[in-house]
Amino acid sequence: MNIDTVIIGAGQTGLATAYELKQRSRTAVVLNEHPRVGDQWRKRYASLRLNSPAQYDSLPGMAFPAPAGTFPTGAAMGDYLEAYANRMGLDVRGHTLVTGVTQLDDGTFRVDTDEQTYFACNVVIATGSENHPKVPTIADELDPSIRQLHSVAYRDASQLLPGPVLVVGAGQSGADLALEIKRAGHDTWLAGKESSTIPFELEGRAARFILPVLWFVAHHVLTTRNPLGRKAQPAIRSNAAPLLRVKPAHLDAAGVHRTPSRVVGADAGRPMLDDGSVLEVTNVVWCTGYRRDFSYIHPAVTGESGWPRDDGGVMPEIPGLYFVGLLYQRGFYSMLIGGAGRDASFIADHIASRVRETASVSPALATA
Repeated sequence: MNIDTVIIGAGQTGLATAYELKQRSRTAVVLNEHPRVGDQWRKRYASLRLNSPAQYDSLPGMAFPAPAGTFPTGAAMGDYLEAYANRMGLDVRGHTLVTGVTQLDDGTFRVDTDEQTYFACNVVIATGSENHPKVPTIADELDPSIRQLHSVAYRDASQLLPGPVLVVGAGQSGADLALEIKRAGHDTWLAGKESSTIPFELEGRAARFILPVLWFVAHHVLTTRNPLGRKAQPAIRSNAAPLLRVKPAHLDAAGVHRTPSRVVGADAGRPMLDDGSVLEVTNVVWCTGYRRDFSYIHPAVTGESGWPRDDGGVMPEIPGLYFVGLLYQRGFYSMLIGGAGRDASFIADHIASRVRETASVSPALATA
């Protein structure tokens, strides 16, 4: 099937890019590995809420349907994306897993999926930066009687066995889940080096004044268009995000056992920390993050850092290949839901410009 642009991924950045291309009279097909648009949000833990209030969670052309100052749930975000795709008339193909993207000799692309093969003038990778769960090899050393879940598979505490729980990884999801699990009645340990913490309550009164300032900084100061923003990019990409909603004080007040020690092995099938402690737990929840994998794209797109060799989402070495949704792609705003439209507009402009240039050489290719 010959298409102008194939977009891989039906999250906020993929849908926003499809919308912006449609505004420029360009056709696009969005390939979604999930059955429904928004399922990547619905499948996360049920108590998840966004870190940004509703007024900052809109995609271009459609406001998020929630009062300003409220923090939507992950499920609500999934429903919003589904409604957005329907209202904007976007061509989303669900239950389609992409297995390979290859640039052909004529400069076009073959996109292989588990259903069919697509041929396109342009391909936009909108799968985000890191979406493959990481579980340490130590997990294989634990006793089979211990129930193990990665945070991607955790929905709520009802999935856990009775008894103590070790949450591994003290980032945002680890802090969230440790607090939730403790409140569900489990003796809970949270292991790992903690991230930094914002000095205000995310849903407190001060946030009403601070968040607009941070929004401005994310959009106009911390961007790759200025030296300060370019310097910040590698630092932000290499460091864990700060704790926003659940903080050490909340964990301490709830009675969560916190330790900066890492899980380094097992002793008689029980998790052992680098301080020599062995924890008698019946459950382990791995909040150990995700890894990047762009190996399905040919030619190779990543450099020594493991990140694509892009320029703001554009691949100079591979004309017609683009990225949206990369961590700090063109600025701090690229990591925010409400920033998706800005990057999408930039990429759509580039594609439209390239299509016009291609049309002057090969009208048939430009309108395929």
